[in-house]
Amino acid sequence: MSRRTRLIVALDTASRTQAQHWADSLKNDVDAIKLGLEFTYACGLDAVKTVSKGHRLFLDLKLHDIPHTVASGLAALAPLKPTLTTIHASGGTEMISRSREALEAAFPEQTQRPKLLAVTVLTSMNAEGLLETGVNATPQEQVLRLGKLAVQAGADGLICSAHEIAPLRDALGDDPILVVPGIRPAGSAADDQKRIMTPVQAAKAGADWIVVGRPITKATNPVQAARAIMEDLASV
Repeated sequence: MSRRTRLIVALDTASRTQAQHWADSLKNDVDAIKLGLEFTYACGLDAVKTVSKGHRLFLDLKLHDIPHTVASGLAALAPLKPTLTTIHASGGTEMISRSREALEAAFPEQTQRPKLLAVTVLTSMNAEGLLETGVNATPQEQVLRLGKLAVQAGADGLICSAHEIAPLRDALGDDPILVVPGIRPAGSAADDQKRIMTPVQAAKAGADWIVVGRPITKATNPVQAARAIMEDLASV
């Protein structure tokens, strides 16, 4: 299946001014922006709405609670009209299905409904980290287990590391949207990510979206860094 891999820039900051500057300067050089826990908690939902104006928004709050609470939370976030939004797959079948129902109710025009993505295993986790939490499985085994559960329960797609793209495609086919954090251009520091790939490697593996944060936002010239990644993606 032919697909174009799109670039999301992660605006991970507690500063509204900084996030707005990045969003404005990168407007023509990325496909979407990600606003997550740090920015949303520090600046609030009104700031999310303002900073994301004119952009596709990946609202990455990774909701995880009892089914009613998560569904109600997603309904409350609906006015922000994100393109993509996240919950934890480990919340289970009912939480995921209720989340999908809440978004469908909030968006009668289904073409406008945010895509519901389930987080499988965080890219900061490895087998050791999973074992500490009582999961006696490799990251790939756990990603496949949670990925199958989430898609069957109604998730549109998954958050996974680039190393799990191929196994997920084999298991679930081409339909699920795969959004891949932990992307580092060649030569970039890994920071706190454990399971990483370059943009081109992730695109070739079959990612629909890749998420890049610090290699763009902390670059001497963020626009130039973003353009270089977009050019790499276009060459795949």
